[in-house]
Amino acid sequence: MRKAIAIGESILDTVFLDDRPTDSFVGGRIANAAASVGESGIPVEMVSECCNDHIGDIITGFLHRHHVGTGSVDRFTDGSTAASMIFHSSTDGGKKLVNFYNYPDDRFDVVWPRIDEDDVILFGSFYSIDIAMRERFYELVKYARERKAILIYLLGCQHGINCRITKVMPGILENLEIADIVIATEGDIADIFPGETADQAFKNHIEFYCSNFLYIDNSSCITVYHRNGAKSRFDTGCGATAANPLGWQAGLAGGIIYALFVNGILHDRVGDVDDETMSHIISTAVEFAANAAADRGRNCIDEDFAKAKADELQAALKSLNNNNTQAT
Repeated sequence: MRKAIAIGESILDTVFLDDRPTDSFVGGRIANAAASVGESGIPVEMVSECCNDHIGDIITGFLHRHHVGTGSVDRFTDGSTAASMIFHSSTDGGKKLVNFYNYPDDRFDVVWPRIDEDDVILFGSFYSIDIAMRERFYELVKYARERKAILIYLLGCQHGINCRITKVMPGILENLEIADIVIATEGDIADIFPGETADQAFKNHIEFYCSNFLYIDNSSCITVYHRNGAKSRFDTGCGATAANPLGWQAGLAGGIIYALFVNGILHDRVGDVDDETMSHIISTAVEFAANAAADRGRNCIDEDFAKAKADELQAALKSLNNNNTQAT
């Protein structure tokens, strides 16, 4: 069976309201997307790094509970697992983020997972452009490209990381070039291509490298761009998702991966998906997003939803196998 591989940060988020802690959960869009994928019955492996400390145990425990493999998570001993403090104010609605991390000098010393043709690789955020680990990271995703895996790139940075875009832009462009699908929010575009609309960003920067671009605006409507500027707009009916953007965006990414599997979309088809199939992919992804965002402490799909999707996946795979057998 095909599998999914998620390459991203391992981090623990703690939320404060008026300087009092109210919640704590595993952060990062990619780790939470992997959890939804694992719950849906798709084999998935996480490629990341965290210290062999208690916070690292919390993160790997979360992944294990959601059926995500951790054989490619480097448990280093010289440093500490990353943590993010998110401060909300009830008086002015403000939000501040403080990040803590102590990585070893030798970054991304991970055991590479097995990658086969038509596997789906999810990568992105600041983790994919961090200069300290960029060379090793790029070797892995370049190898995945050579193996004819489907690569999905989450453009942008989470957790309020401030970086000089010009310094990391070469890594962003390399990621765009290697990706089969690019996903970005309105905020991502504003950060990376300031002053440009989604149309302009696609035409000026993305289309040259990748012909499939999914753009999510602040009202959670999704526009799908294709080669030559063709596009389709999907009103998700979700409205703004500011209450839980992490869960919604992670659920959406997980749902797209699931939809690629359930629709039998392989590497040689990913660049030529018809409108009907694309509509199904988006509707499935939005289902995942809405369910994952419903509980801020969870940020991935719940057990009942996951069971229904796992049953749907098995039925779809059986049908695809029968069709392939009849064709041969």
